[in-house]
Amino acid sequence: MKKVYGIFAVLFVIALIVGMVAFPLLTFSPPSASQASQASQPPTPTVTSTPLAPSTSPTQITFNGVPVYSYSIIQTYPHDSSAFTQGLTFDDNGDLLESTGLNGASSIRRVNLADGKILQQFNLPYEYFGEGIAVVGNKIVQLTWQNKIGFIYDKETFELLGNFSLNTEGWGITYDGNHLIISDGTSNLYFLDTTTYQTLYSISVNDANGPVENLNELEYINGTIYANIWFSSKIAVINPTTGQVEAYIDLDKTAQPYTTNDPNAVLNGIAYNAQTNQLYVTGKKWSNLYEILILWT
Repeated sequence: MKKVYGIFAVLFVIALIVGMVAFPLLTFSPPSASQASQASQPPTPTVTSTPLAPSTSPTQITFNGVPVYSYSIIQTYPHDSSAFTQGLTFDDNGDLLESTGLNGASSIRRVNLADGKILQQFNLPYEYFGEGIAVVGNKIVQLTWQNKIGFIYDKETFELLGNFSLNTEGWGITYDGNHLIISDGTSNLYFLDTTTYQTLYSISVNDANGPVENLNELEYINGTIYANIWFSSKIAVINPTTGQVEAYIDLDKTAQPYTTNDPNAVLNGIAYNAQTNQLYVTGKKWSNLYEILILWT
């Protein structure tokens, strides 16, 4: 009887083992074709709308370690070819104002942009060589070259209201909303009080190669200073706090035809119309004034 029980026990163990092995085989089914295909594909990448950070183009042109940008001409306007342009700016009414130089030919003018016609003019006495101009409230401030005198005019009537003394030669001038900023042909820019016309402080303008000399006509545009450089077809874009040149705008293609005929007919005159966000340039004795768009990319 014990043998019978032993046989039953052995048979039970064998049946249990066989069942454990056979069950997975009976329940297994091969994957479908679509399941197999999905299993072999890499995961789909996550789509993001965040753009990559821009990188400096290896083809970016530089000058003295500073990026150089080009421009396109949007519109060409007539300009008095006898005007030895020393200053160019817009007033708060959108009127184009210009100052001219040379002894016996120095003036301030209100100019019709569309046809270049002179609408209003005040001529300086022969002994004064006119330089840059800036508008401060209801006044126009004009520099003279070596006389070390600045003149103050009523913006509407051009009536001479007064004058002030300069410690340096007068070249370019602009207004940043708080100070008058003037150049004297060196690498320095001077910040003046708009009431006393006294120099409060100065900065030196530099690029990666050192001081940038011959800074001339100036225009303050959206937090930076644009400066012509005498006998150069480049405009320097300057940080007014550090004096560092952050960019150059190369206008050689436009300036070259004028300077070929007359070496003194250099690029000189930058005017920004804040009402329309338009930028204009001209030069000494140029026959045209140009609206330009800077190509920052």
